[in-house]
Amino acid sequence: MKIAVAGCNGSVGSRVVLAALAQGHTIVGIDSAPVPDLLAHLKGHVDSNFTFYEADVRDYDACLKLLKGCEGVVNLAAMRTPGDYVVEAHNTNVVISWNILRAAAELGINRVAQASSVNVIPLVWTERKDFQYFPLDEDHPCRPDEPYGLSKVIMELQADTIVRRYPLMRIASLRLSWSLPSREDAMRDDPGRRRTDLWGYVQEDSAAEAFLLALTDESGRWAGHEAFFITAPDVANELSAVELWERYWREVPIKEGKDLRTGNGFFDCSKAERLLGWVHRNAGVERGSS
Repeated sequence: MKIAVAGCNGSVGSRVVLAALAQGHTIVGIDSAPVPDLLAHLKGHVDSNFTFYEADVRDYDACLKLLKGCEGVVNLAAMRTPGDYVVEAHNTNVVISWNILRAAAELGINRVAQASSVNVIPLVWTERKDFQYFPLDEDHPCRPDEPYGLSKVIMELQADTIVRRYPLMRIASLRLSWSLPSREDAMRDDPGRRRTDLWGYVQEDSAAEAFLLALTDESGRWAGHEAFFITAPDVANELSAVELWERYWREVPIKEGKDLRTGNGFFDCSKAERLLGWVHRNAGVERGSS
């Protein structure tokens, strides 16, 4: 498959590129910054299936040109924080996501995987937390009060809109947690420092795998637009999820039929496993290993 990866320079985007190339795909890498060292050796190599373009995907015509001839798109191009908390993150992310989706539709590209965020739920940057239950799943209300989380909610609404008009398209919105090389990188001595993001993380190679599964899966288990939580099943803390819940979030109920047993975290990724076949794995752990 010929895949465009927008935001290919980032921690997850670069891992998507490397994983996709290892699987035999041809990659069009797009980013607003020069190609990083991790990918520089691929650029212009005679045997490489990687082509890089430094471009601004806030320009719709540029999107059309760059995506032409591709069969799938991974969109990781975005601001990753609320920025100025006024217009910067919201306007940047909303324009980029619409441009990518609409250009893909116009070009007949029917497979798109886009980076949403766990922050569609009021988490890190919100004034008021709004947890209805734990563990969080895709049925939980999305009511952010800051521009970054809002931009990701709008991205998902854009995907709903696109597939209504272009029903052959299939779009996955992957709600990533903090993407890092390992669980150890997410650890903090004081568990209170990470209470607002529920001690979540996702190993970046495992996140990359979710994007590729969303594009290449032909099992027929899903269609249209679906959102998926993509996080590790455990917590980045020495305390268990139950202990953290009892210490910091005891007022939030546990959803009926669910629990926070040892080894479980505050996010329910069973939908991603059921529909995408995705299971989180940490660095150095082979797929299917415990």
